[in-house]
Amino acid sequence: MKRIIFVLIGLLTAISGFSQASLQPAATINLIRTEVITVGQLRAEVERFESSQQQVQLFRMQLAQEMGRTPTDAELNRRLRLHILDVIINERLALQAAERDRIMISDNEINQQMQQLRGVLAQQLGRPPTDAEFERAIREESGLSVAEFRDQMRRQMVVQRYLLHTKGDLINSARPPTDEEIQREFNLRRGDFVRPETVEFVAIQIPFGNNAASRTAARTRADQLIREIGSNMAVFDRLVEESVLPNSGFNAGPGSLPRIPEAQAQFGQDFINVAFTLQQGQVSRLIETPNAYMIIKVTRNLEFRVLEIDDLVPPHILMQAGVDPRINVSVRNFLGQLLGLQRQQTVLAQASQELVTELRTGRTFQIFENNINW
Repeated sequence: MKRIIFVLIGLLTAISGFSQASLQPAATINLIRTEVITVGQLRAEVERFESSQQQVQLFRMQLAQEMGRTPTDAELNRRLRLHILDVIINERLALQAAERDRIMISDNEINQQMQQLRGVLAQQLGRPPTDAEFERAIREESGLSVAEFRDQMRRQMVVQRYLLHTKGDLINSARPPTDEEIQREFNLRRGDFVRPETVEFVAIQIPFGNNAASRTAARTRADQLIREIGSNMAVFDRLVEESVLPNSGFNAGPGSLPRIPEAQAQFGQDFINVAFTLQQGQVSRLIETPNAYMIIKVTRNLEFRVLEIDDLVPPHILMQAGVDPRINVSVRNFLGQLLGLQRQQTVLAQASQELVTELRTGRTFQIFENNINW
């Protein structure tokens, strides 16, 4: 009995010691008031960063380039903690400065951003995501709950607005690229601008969820639709119009698909095989994809082509660049926007560095290095 009590006392002492260590200051901020960054908060951010092997490897490579040799694990760990602590300090200083200058972000602005993220996920799924799917996507992408992600988004938007408030003249000084610069960029990257063999179509899509019941119900509805269509194109067109009706059980709309590995990975080999054997005006059999059953009618077949500067950029290139693939933009305008964005990023980095230097001037923060050697 005494041994059990001693073990429990030892365990409670260890827990208490860990808790006290987590509450120790890693740094303090003091721009408009004193604010503590605890060891526990720093540790949580470090662990979140280290959960991504890709991020750690990139940081290791950057540190090796800076040091001129491969860092030891101890060097890597310490520099990583200091780097993340610096990021937190910079953000806290900017947030206090924004508060001082009454720079704020409303709940409505946060809601708009969250709705845009839902729209991106809906485009990936081919249907509106459920709340559970949206929460899971946020967790997988950021490691945060939706509430934590909203809070992080608010902080980032406040910092961005404050940066524009204080450094707007510099940020807006980036000049747009000239026609000559755009042409030189196109000549340099011409090999990147090709249109693979592509099929354009209208699709009837019957989405299903992750469970067997959802898949069975979707298959039943899909079989009903394919029997109703038969070989009658007019029925297909009518069903496309009826897809907007409440409780139709399916949705419909135009699509475009290049014959590339990424498209096959997303839609499946069966979809690629069927889509590229159909001619204009033909309707497919029922196709099962990873997220839905689909019936498509081909509207146009496009052959492989090397693009000219005034041709439209194919959707898959827009997607790779993080641009909405539904928009129509020429190669010329795409490159102009890309060069303009690169220049904006350059002046943005300069503005950010200037702001950090200004906020760190004076006794605005203190780092407790002895407390971050866990």
